[in-house]
Amino acid sequence: MTCVLGLDIGTTSTIGILVRLPDTVLGLASRPVTLRSDHAGWAEEDPEQWWANVRDIIKELLAATGVAAGDVAAVGTTGMLPAVVLLDGEGRLLRPSIQQSDGRCGVEVEDLRAECDERAFIAKAGNGINQQLVTAKLRWLERHEPDVFTRIATVFGSYDYINWRLTGERRVEQNWALEAGFVDLASHEIDAELVALAHVPRAAIPAMALSHEIIGVISAAAAAATGLAAGTPVVGGAADMIASALAAGITGPGDVLLKFGGSVDVLVATDRAQPDPRLYLDYHLVPGLFMPNGCMSTGGSALNWFVRTFASGEAAAAQALGLTIHQHLDRLAEARPAGADGITVLPYFLGEKTPIHDPSARGLIEGLTLSHDLGHLWRALLEAYAYAIAHHVEVLRDLGHRTERFIASDGGAQSRAWMQIVADVLQQPVQRLAGHPGSCIGAAWTAAIGTGLTADWSGLSAFVRHADRLQPDPRNAEVYRRGYRRYRELYAKLATMRQVAP
Repeated sequence: MTCVLGLDIGTTSTIGILVRLPDTVLGLASRPVTLRSDHAGWAEEDPEQWWANVRDIIKELLAATGVAAGDVAAVGTTGMLPAVVLLDGEGRLLRPSIQQSDGRCGVEVEDLRAECDERAFIAKAGNGINQQLVTAKLRWLERHEPDVFTRIATVFGSYDYINWRLTGERRVEQNWALEAGFVDLASHEIDAELVALAHVPRAAIPAMALSHEIIGVISAAAAAATGLAAGTPVVGGAADMIASALAAGITGPGDVLLKFGGSVDVLVATDRAQPDPRLYLDYHLVPGLFMPNGCMSTGGSALNWFVRTFASGEAAAAQALGLTIHQHLDRLAEARPAGADGITVLPYFLGEKTPIHDPSARGLIEGLTLSHDLGHLWRALLEAYAYAIAHHVEVLRDLGHRTERFIASDGGAQSRAWMQIVADVLQQPVQRLAGHPGSCIGAAWTAAIGTGLTADWSGLSAFVRHADRLQPDPRNAEVYRRGYRRYRELYAKLATMRQVAP
């Protein structure tokens, strides 16, 4: 029995999947991940926790499925990007990771904008000068943690780090390098001048790998730690949202993936690279295609924060109804009217990435009165992300991308209440997926492609089925049209206030 293993190094959890080609999921396992935000705008995690999770997940999958280590033909990884993981010359972690949602480097972003011709930078690097750039985060470290900065020998991402722990090879996957700001879009190679902007040696950025390229094999040490067979091939891996989009079938014009994970992503496929400062540009997993996309700083991570901070007292009530606390809150939200009786939330709890690229933006609850309750607040929070999606769709259409078929995936898509709100705000049907295991299935497929077990990128769709298709309620169209306008106006006014504040 020949199998492939996929690992997802996610923001809120680490997930593993073991599959048998062509279309059978043998096992799925996960472990939680702790996101730390010790200061406003910060987002950090412990890479050692990712590695511990990976070890436990692989052992669990092998034991639960009865699959022998020798039957695992290849391993693929995926994860959030571009997280920043730093090693010293001895291969020791220098500090916690700085996550892709981290917004601490606003000053460094402005410094870069002052130094560079931003239009020329975008044309060359494919992405704009914003808080996503690893360059800006490294400059923050140079300024605020010089003792760490001077010891940097390797800079790479979340799943690159796991690949290193598995193989001993230091490589960076192509989309980590592209979103980091290190790739020349014309040559598709890491560019020494772009790396120099980060004030680190060129040697600190490992060689770039294609997603399905074999970068090494399971080392003896990793075999002992995980139970995998030494010598098992490992491929370069994939950005989590790109892996998820391929599994959802996003390969042609007009298809839009709405990915509801720790953050919320909006992705389309195209055969043309069209850099724009409002969005990110990534390589599609299918060679020759690109994937313009937007990624919010938060999503499920903010919903989980809200539950921990404001709704933990509802756990008993949810349990009595046989519901999770999120399902219980969804029911409360569904009993409240569209527009949450006048509450508007700006979900900029870690600053915001696309399309506003403002690390100084902050979360806001506006219109709150004593007549509102927990259901209103939860509904307003769900509506906020629907408005943010509408903002991205507006930008995509402005760039000439067709947005005709909306597909919802990942954990947040299980919330029918949330998806109905999204359909109502967009006034477009939202197709939910059933059985989409998440980004880990895309990681497994890159391993299958890279080792020649299959040559069919579209074969991945066999693991995903369509569930229900939520139709927009036209009765809510006007409420949400006004709500979206209010959402956009609030941010503009707050941004102006910050500019004139003493």
